[in-house]
Amino acid sequence: MRNQTQHEYDHILGQCRQLFLAKTHDYGTAWRILRLPSVTDQIYIKAQRIRSIQEKGRQLVADGVDEEFVAIINYCVIALMQARLPANTPLELPAEEVAAAYDAEVAANRELLFAKNHDYGEAWRQMRVESITDIILMKLHRTKQIEDLGGQTTVSEGVEANYRDMLNYAVFALIKRGAAQTMPQPDSESAV
Repeated sequence: MRNQTQHEYDHILGQCRQLFLAKTHDYGTAWRILRLPSVTDQIYIKAQRIRSIQEKGRQLVADGVDEEFVAIINYCVIALMQARLPANTPLELPAEEVAAAYDAEVAANRELLFAKNHDYGEAWRQMRVESITDIILMKLHRTKQIEDLGGQTTVSEGVEANYRDMLNYAVFALIKRGAAQTMPQPDSESAV
């Protein structure tokens, strides 16, 4: 099962990377203007829309649930990159620097995924996509609370751990929805 998960994970993250870098080409690094609480709120909007569609059973806007999970993944990567950048970092970053930072965060998440998969025995495969959505929303509420506390926690892991978990849960949701089979294969240059 590990090889299957590895293949599906890499495939989905390759597609997310390809989209992220295409948007970087079109928009530059406009996301740099966002403070971490704003990134958290963007993820919240995406997760809340997914839940709303799940509950209502239909949608009126064209972007589908899979696209929203992809957005959650990329916003989580943005948050992780933003958290590492010094305050005096320019708003515009070179595309190659962004690609390297994206790859570094995804590699760290991939390592976390396989460590947790080892311990939990891929329990996520038995979960419902709706439950995964709820967990992402719960982790968002936790993240917002930690941000409201100025990052001062007594026993919690902190916001980075929550962003990493949300990223992986969004990948799990896409795998469960069959996106690893239906998303186009990333070209060899953009494989993670």
